[in-house]
Amino acid sequence: MRYEIVQAGESRSFPAPHPFLDQAAAQGEGLFYLGAKAGGAYRDGDGHASRTFVAIELGTECLGFHTGESRGLEGSNVVGFARFRLGDGDPSPLVELVRQPDTHTAALEGAKAAFQAAGLVVAVCNDFPGRIVDRLIRPYFNAALRRLDEKLASADDLDKTLCLGLGYPEGPISLLERTGLAQHFRVTQALYEALGQEPYAPARRACVAADRDDRARQEA
Repeated sequence: MRYEIVQAGESRSFPAPHPFLDQAAAQGEGLFYLGAKAGGAYRDGDGHASRTFVAIELGTECLGFHTGESRGLEGSNVVGFARFRLGDGDPSPLVELVRQPDTHTAALEGAKAAFQAAGLVVAVCNDFPGRIVDRLIRPYFNAALRRLDEKLASADDLDKTLCLGLGYPEGPISLLERTGLAQHFRVTQALYEALGQEPYAPARRACVAADRDDRARQEA
């Protein structure tokens, strides 16, 4: 299926050249809004009803933030998506595709096919803050950081235990330090504000990293 891309600021999902970007064409049946301002571009756009699907790149927010919600019956040809990316690391091959209760089947399948044609793997989820991966891993990261603060073990031993015991390729402390503790803070803080659940409250070390990052930006 042919699709058009509207770029609205820097995209976390596609920050670098990718076959998905190369395959776009003007006036396609589908329409993707990419970038940090994708939601605003969608609200300013028109002709959406004539498209098979319209897809909005999301941050941690719900798709309903852009489309509205009504009695749990919301849904149309508009879907949301985000390619999972941990902090400053490279985006993964996983795209989380967001549907609402009454999302059109043709819209969901059309957007899914477009991503898959570009070599990406698609997981479909319902419309919740943070979608699947962030909802599962952010409490795990926070717990690991809190155990480090409590001196349960050294960072190296925490990482080693989880790698050897659970078969993870990289431990949580190493992974967060490599991809950015400040970025972890921003995601988990947003989820904590949206959900009000204690496991998402940012751990102390993430708060410190975010404060340092903010101060460096101000001084730059």
